[in-house]
Amino acid sequence: MPDPNGFLRYERRLPARRPVAVRITDWREVYPPAGEELIREQATRCMDCGIPFCHDGCPLGNRIPDWNDLVRTGSWDAAVDSLHATNNFPEFTGRLCPAPCEAACVLGLGGQQPVTIKQVEVEIADAAVARGGLNPRPVPASTGRSVAVVGSGPAGLAAAQQLARAGHAVTVYERDDAIGGLLRYGIPDFKLEKQHIDRRLAQLAAEGVQFRTGVNVGVDVTAEELRARHDAVLLACGALQGRDTPETPGRPLRGVHQAMTHLVAANRVVAAAGDGRPAPAVLPDGAPIDAAGKHVVIIGGGDTAADCLGVAHRQGAAGVHQLDLYPEPPHGRDAERDPWPTWPWVLRNYPAHEEGGERVFAVAVQEFVDDGTGQVKGVRIAEVTVERRDGRRIVTALPGSERELPADLVLLAIGFEGTEEQPLLAQFGVTRNARGAVDARPDWQTDADGVFVAGDMHRGASLIVWAIAEGRAAAAAIHSYLGGVGDLPAPVDPARQPLAAR
Repeated sequence: MPDPNGFLRYERRLPARRPVAVRITDWREVYPPAGEELIREQATRCMDCGIPFCHDGCPLGNRIPDWNDLVRTGSWDAAVDSLHATNNFPEFTGRLCPAPCEAACVLGLGGQQPVTIKQVEVEIADAAVARGGLNPRPVPASTGRSVAVVGSGPAGLAAAQQLARAGHAVTVYERDDAIGGLLRYGIPDFKLEKQHIDRRLAQLAAEGVQFRTGVNVGVDVTAEELRARHDAVLLACGALQGRDTPETPGRPLRGVHQAMTHLVAANRVVAAAGDGRPAPAVLPDGAPIDAAGKHVVIIGGGDTAADCLGVAHRQGAAGVHQLDLYPEPPHGRDAERDPWPTWPWVLRNYPAHEEGGERVFAVAVQEFVDDGTGQVKGVRIAEVTVERRDGRRIVTALPGSERELPADLVLLAIGFEGTEEQPLLAQFGVTRNARGAVDARPDWQTDADGVFVAGDMHRGASLIVWAIAEGRAAAAAIHSYLGGVGDLPAPVDPARQPLAAR
């Protein structure tokens, strides 16, 4: 039985981050391993409450109290099995998910600090590797049915693994030169070193999943050809259409880029250096990606903006300003606005913020300033107020509050507008909705029979746990569609939404 007094005996603690002065000189992960003593202590804080709301905070339905207690008692192999029962890739979620499960921890209701669920999770995942590796689970006999998965992010890979383990032949098509989607080139190595992806891909390959890179479905292979080769198709192409600000004067200037374009280019350079290969350190338009010696302005306040901040530090930026349209959030939960156990609006300090840079809240860019040659040299900003009227966001600049910040490089990290418009959509007979996403029927099929959708392509830009959950659920629907024996786990349905106050 769990220790009912564990949360009283131990305070919440995380492993110390690597020193700033050291970590900004390389691209390795910020957090070192926690150590068994610390992680068992933290797992002991889980009191196995009668109604574990952390289950509802996580769409995967992770059995959090179960594997916390297994870690507490040193039953690591059982903890690994319990964690993998609901989550295909805990080494990814433990590093990248912002942990809505922790926001729903019952300790938060009593004014205590929540259990370090995310850190326990990543330590269990790493223990699986250390205690014998990620053992593949190939099936002895094939069903004779074939599935194409388009896109190799967490949703596509989770679905591929579930379907392969059910005996179906699975081929993952990726238009990039390497498997992983945004995990590969969108997430900097200081958050996720790519060895974790490679280990998991080796496991999937041993389970029979086939990977085809450099294949842009709809261009290199048509939808008709894909449907002729396979009995079902899953679209898991993500939501990569970056939100832009074309109405802002000076937007076409050189040096103003979408954040994800910059991140992908930077990550490619890091990947090439790790392989001992030269790589052109330029964006698609030929502009250099390096922030060394530059004044950088990052527009946006979320995860992508923080990733850009960390990259800028490691590239040696002269200075960085991060701009947020909204006022500075509170440091703790506002129970009236976001009652427990919902995800609260609070100030989130990422490791990149302690590395440097200045955050500026409640401001908006009025103009990107030209240096006279078509290159950005600064941004003119103004303090603003933001309010909602009839469902619309109204931004009002305060007169007399304008000022200019130096900027040689501007990165737009202001969100995403859904999946990209691409040839495969029309070829499959699939359309984007008003949110830029692709709708799914209750059985995860699109408007085209036999063509399913999951992950950000269906939900819009969201958390990695939602991507994996939708991939698992879509795999269960595809398995049923193909006449598979038995049921696969389906943690969510297409209409499921995060916990929210009504």
